[in-house]
Amino acid sequence: MRELLEIKYWIFDLDNTLYSGQTKVFSEVDKKMSSFISEKFNVDLIEAKKIQKEYFYEYGTTLSGLMKKKNVNPNEFLEFVHDIDISWLPKDKLLREELIKIKEKKYIFSNGSHAHIENVTKQLGIDDLFDGAFDITDANFVPKPHLDPYKKLIEKFKLDPKQSILIEDIAHNLEQAKNLGMKTCWLENDEVFAKKDANKPYIDYKINSLPSFLQKINVLKLTNQ
Repeated sequence: MRELLEIKYWIFDLDNTLYSGQTKVFSEVDKKMSSFISEKFNVDLIEAKKIQKEYFYEYGTTLSGLMKKKNVNPNEFLEFVHDIDISWLPKDKLLREELIKIKEKKYIFSNGSHAHIENVTKQLGIDDLFDGAFDITDANFVPKPHLDPYKKLIEKFKLDPKQSILIEDIAHNLEQAKNLGMKTCWLENDEVFAKKDANKPYIDYKINSLPSFLQKINVLKLTNQ
């Protein structure tokens, strides 16, 4: 873990990473996706859920599948599915405290929209702590785990991959980061699709709590001053 003291760029996934998957925030987005497909294509919610998951597994995101197979307007989709009420999500004071102590550059790298990133981080009370965010529109709607968004992220923020770490809850989204030279950290997620590649060699660190992980890094920094 001592090698992480040299990290200059901390890159965080958003959903189920900056907040716990147990909060079910993404479940709200998931429901909206099913509703969008149901209303758009006049199918019941069971069929809509089937289409949604098929596209997710085949194309990386439901949106990618809808764009390729159904010619859906991506902005219409994003506006609809990310219009969720998460006022019940509590502020994460510990996460805020530990992020403040990370003095290096901090970025968010998400397959969601900027509006969704803003909504979630504001509710968590951490929206003022990041140096930038990279969303699905920045990636021209090409999602992780495709290589292109990782390259665009590096280009947009002028990152040095060898001085960067990506923290993600979907294990296979870390492969391209590792191939580009980044350190990788998997935040445990019990969903089958998220953990199926959790034992691959491209994962450097495995954690079960982001605030606790950052706290360890910050303590290590203090002992090495």
